[in-house]
Amino acid sequence: MKDIKLIVLDVDGTLTDGKIYIDSLGNEIKAFNVKDGMAIAQAIKHGIDCAIITGRNSKIVNKRASELGIKHVYQGIHNKKEQLDFILNDLNLDYSNCAYIGDDINDLEVMKQVKFSACPNDAAIEIIECSDFVSIYNGGDGAVRDIIERILKKQELWNEIITKYKGIAQ
Repeated sequence: MKDIKLIVLDVDGTLTDGKIYIDSLGNEIKAFNVKDGMAIAQAIKHGIDCAIITGRNSKIVNKRASELGIKHVYQGIHNKKEQLDFILNDLNLDYSNCAYIGDDINDLEVMKQVKFSACPNDAAIEIIECSDFVSIYNGGDGAVRDIIERILKKQELWNEIITKYKGIAQ
């Protein structure tokens, strides 16, 4: 995992619990886990790019991505492999530099291509079977944090992050 330079994230069921709330005015509501956000922000701060590729369109996703510093956000995507090919080409990377976190069958093709694939504990069985790592946490409940922390530890960046925050707390 030391060659991972890009972490690609699905949204519904990965960054969220997969539930979509729509109020009587048609406003969509999603819940994101702040611990997932901390891990994403730290990965970006330490030189690992992050991207979102999702099949749905939501203003909420753009807002959350902006808060975390995710610059590559692609929504309404039905062919995730084609979109990832575009991103990798744009960043001058290849599949050996890429991790993908997904939860359902529309992530399957991409997850079979990347260097490291991972999923939440409550992912579809087909995704669990093809993943290199299955978090003990469900989507929207810290799975992304668990997975990114694992990558950062393998790249020997996690201790640097913790040391920085210990210094701030003193």
